Amino acid sequence: MKRTLDLQSNIHTKPLKKRILENWDLYLLLIIPVALLLIFSYYPMFGLQIAFRKFNASGGIWGSPWVGLDNFKRLFTTNKIVQVFINTIRISGYQILVEPIVTVTFALMLNAVFSSRYKRLVQTISYMPHFISTVVMVGILRQILNNRIGIYAIVCEQLGINAVDVWSLPEAFPHLFVWSIIWQNLGWNSIIYIAALSSVELELYEAAEIDGASRFKRLLYIDFPTILPTFAVLFILKVGSMMSIGYEQVLLMQTPLNLMYSEIISTYSYKIALEQSSDYSLGTAISLFNSVINLVLIYIANKLSKKISGIGLW
Repeated sequence: MKRTLDLQSNIHTKPLKKRILENWDLYLLLIIPVALLLIFSYYPMFGLQIAFRKFNASGGIWGSPWVGLDNFKRLFTTNKIVQVFINTIRISGYQILVEPIVTVTFALMLNAVFSSRYKRLVQTISYMPHFISTVVMVGILRQILNNRIGIYAIVCEQLGINAVDVWSLPEAFPHLFVWSIIWQNLGWNSIIYIAALSSVELELYEAAEIDGASRFKRLLYIDFPTILPTFAVLFILKVGSMMSIGYEQVLLMQTPLNLMYSEIISTYSYKIALEQSSDYSLGTAISLFNSVINLVLIYIANKLSKKISGIGLW
């Protein structure tokens, strides 16, 4: 033990250059991932200056005139921006509150299954929707919820109920979007919780059972504390991306009738920059402001998590 501690102390006291020379092969493996990170994650960040310029294609990024915060002033004076932010917060908040609860409940229930064959079957079935593309998944939803020929219409007909066109109801959009996301990612998101639960030693369950602990108490005092650190980290990351709902599925599910509930920041920025007015500067300003909000949210969530549970990202 003492020898191990001495070796660790020697490693930390060695100069960085000497450590690199001694482990050159390990550092060599870092070249490709670091290069990819710099090229595809950091280099494109130079394009954020478009938010502070009046961009024109002929002049390029560096040749476009600098306008400072004018694009952000335009952002806050547009009539639609308030509704867009409200829609984003409504859908994100709904998803953040419901999805972790459903995922954790599913993982705990699956962990309680004794039959390994049945558990594998359920896992396989629940993982499959994750690998369906967004376009196909939205197409499936439209077919199922079609009020004339879909399964929804058939069920309503059998029950003697008039099938309402849910795609034309603006207030139904958040429910359709959030629950379709939960359905598609339920099995995949539960993997990390199931992996955490698999680390619990069987002797701990046996000891609790001998002491007279019920299945609910074992779940409450063994399973839940085991996944709490994982839950806290994933929740912080989820809050940090609260304002960044993927626009692909929202865009595919949008109709002129549900637009007042379905227009979010990502789709609004996309339409401003690439569809309606080709205003790249305003579109970039919207995206940059959105990223700043996400940064603030993840910082607040991390602080609260560390204060309440002592668990945080940093």
